[in-house]
Amino acid sequence: MDSVKWLTVYEMILGVLQLFLLIWYAVPVTRRSARWIDWVPGAGIVVAAASVVSGDTSLLALAFYLLTAILFLSTLRRLFRRNPLLTPPKRTLYKAVRIALSLLGVLFLGLAVQSAGELRYNPESDFSRMSYSDAFVQLNERLSIEYPFGEWKRIDWDGLRERYEPLFEQAEQTKDPDIYNKALRQYLAEMRDGHIRIVNDKVYDSPVYKREGGGGFGISTIRLDNGRVLATLVLKGSPADKAGIRVGTEILKWDGDDAGKAYEAVSWSDTPNTDQNENVNRGRFMPRAPIGQVVEVVYRSEADGEEQTASLTAYDDQYETLKRTRPQLTVETPPVEGRMLDNGYGYIRISRFLPGASSPNPASDLKQLLQSLMDEEMKGLIIDLRDNPGGEDALAVWMAGHFVSEVTRYSYVSYYNRYTKKFELNTGEDYRIRPSKPYYGGSIAILVNGRTASSGEGLPLVLKGRPNVTIIGFTGTNGSFGVMTSPITAAMPGGYIVESADGRAQNGDGIIMGDGDYTGAGGAVPDIRIPLNEETFAMKYIQGEDVELKAAIEALGQ
Repeated sequence: MDSVKWLTVYEMILGVLQLFLLIWYAVPVTRRSARWIDWVPGAGIVVAAASVVSGDTSLLALAFYLLTAILFLSTLRRLFRRNPLLTPPKRTLYKAVRIALSLLGVLFLGLAVQSAGELRYNPESDFSRMSYSDAFVQLNERLSIEYPFGEWKRIDWDGLRERYEPLFEQAEQTKDPDIYNKALRQYLAEMRDGHIRIVNDKVYDSPVYKREGGGGFGISTIRLDNGRVLATLVLKGSPADKAGIRVGTEILKWDGDDAGKAYEAVSWSDTPNTDQNENVNRGRFMPRAPIGQVVEVVYRSEADGEEQTASLTAYDDQYETLKRTRPQLTVETPPVEGRMLDNGYGYIRISRFLPGASSPNPASDLKQLLQSLMDEEMKGLIIDLRDNPGGEDALAVWMAGHFVSEVTRYSYVSYYNRYTKKFELNTGEDYRIRPSKPYYGGSIAILVNGRTASSGEGLPLVLKGRPNVTIIGFTGTNGSFGVMTSPITAAMPGGYIVESADGRAQNGDGIIMGDGDYTGAGGAVPDIRIPLNEETFAMKYIQGEDVELKAAIEALGQ
């Protein structure tokens, strides 16, 4: 069984002991017991205890510990029998029960081993008692070995150490935790991976960012394809609003720099995996500053086209502009919704690949909705995956079955193996899409954006290139298709916990799927990329039209 390669030494020993005992007790013969066999379950307890001391409390290990405890308790009385060498005859029913339970134990053991790749032990590194620089060096060393996309992104680990170690040393010498926090964040951002992050220090909760970017001006921006920077959001009553800035106003200069230069200088941002998504994030974080800071803004009035200058003072907006420009899903929102549009096209929105309070079985919801739309003889289907953060790959695979007519590989998964010292395919995660009913083979348009991430990218990635499928969006998907089953975890000084994806999805040719590469490209790239120009900007941000949906309807009508 190939999955054995993911077991620890302790788990291998426990597995052998358990298999031996289960087979021994399952054999339906009357015989004299060997005294030493009665001590085998106790030996298992010793091995399990050693495994716990080593730090392995993974779900896989707990399964082994549970079976070990059951075997030990079930045979404990044999150790205290006066004549243990004699095994008295048992009734037929007792033998049958014993055989059945033993076989169930073998089945349980087999299932545990089969799932070893996903449930394997991946120890947490504890660098928390080290100095800032020593902890950084150790973190960089571990990631250089185990990070799934190091080669794919062509990360220069030695170069990163050379650039960032002095910053961590500076934080040590000055005893400045803010410098340390910024250095750690900037270092992790170098990976350009939404799955690598400081788990317990989100931007909105960070005291460091509160001091540096906690102030807003009531404005958010975006850069068009031609380089112009326009306001996408203006909060009513904010400094920007009072200065006459409106949605669509062009920002020419920001705090003394040309808008384009200020845009590129943004250091705080959500981690972008691809260049196209970085553009959107910079526009949200550019108009942020310390609370109370005065910024001079030069902008072009939409009313008369004249340049105007205003001094804006950053105020504590509780990150309102950031929150307004990042969709927030709730568990109350059904993961699958849809309807027949007036023009005869079916529309299905999948907001996440996870069950919710109102929908415990999203796969069944999709099946029923799709059948209903097919019964109404829809002319084509629009699948809306915008802002879908992902969820369970298995659910995405199940849903994709309605759109393929033959078995199709979704992905392989590989992880770093701590024993072979290389990345190995996990045969237990060979995801294949199997055709499901109802099957829809008509024209399909899939809507995506930069927040279509992780498992949310699986459906467009696997259906891309089919003659009946068109992917549409202003940008491609997020480009963060990493796998997190037993994440790489490191405890850092300051109480920070760094976490990273531990696995990578690969197609049938062994090529990494989805994640942004060293060129800044990645994700599911649109077949029809909607240009972000003055016309589409006005439609989306001023007139409030659903530009992507309109483009999908036009594409299906051709």
